[in-house]
Order: sequence, then C-alpha cells, then structure tokens
Amino acid sequence: MIPPSAFFLLAAVLFVLGVLAFFIKKDLLTQFMAVEIMLNAANLAFLALARTLGKAEGQLIVLFVITVAAAEAVIGLAIIVLIFRQRKNIQTDALKDLKG
Repeated sequence: MIPPSAFFLLAAVLFVLGVLAFFIKKDLLTQFMAVEIMLNAANLAFLALARTLGKAEGQLIVLFVITVAAAEAVIGLAIIVLIFRQRKNIQTDALKDLKG
C-alpha cells in the first residue's frame, strides 16, 4: 500500500509545477493548463486526506472542485478562442492593452 505522504508529496510537486508554469509561460493556453494542474493537485491532496482520515467529506469536496473546474474549462476556453479570433495572438505580452 502506498503511504499517504507520497500522495501529499506528489500533490505538492504538481502544485509547484503548476505555479511555475503559470508565471513562466506567456501564452494563455499554457497558463490555463497550469491552473488545471494546480486544481488537480488540490484534488489529489483532498483525496489523500480523505483516505487517511477515513472520511467521505474529502471526496465530496473533490466532486465539487471537478464540477467547478469543468465549468471553468468551458468558459476559459471560450474566452481564449474569442481573444484569438479578434487578436490572432494569445501571448499575454500582446494583450496588455486589455487592462481597464
């Protein structure tokens, strides 16, 4: 049986990689995928904690996070497609004029 600390370590590594990818990469699609990796890392931590404590509440939270992530994926990809259609570019450096 794999110890829960291995799952927590994997979740931490995935979260750090997601944060690094979000701040290093400069295109919207890669940043969007980095956010999804961070959400999956949080889900993994919740599942490991739920398994360790023997409670189902962590699994219920993961179900809600997956639902929110699916809705966020649809809306986020739609926004990226609209920006690409208007600007022909999804690099964040070229989108600085979108600030309010």
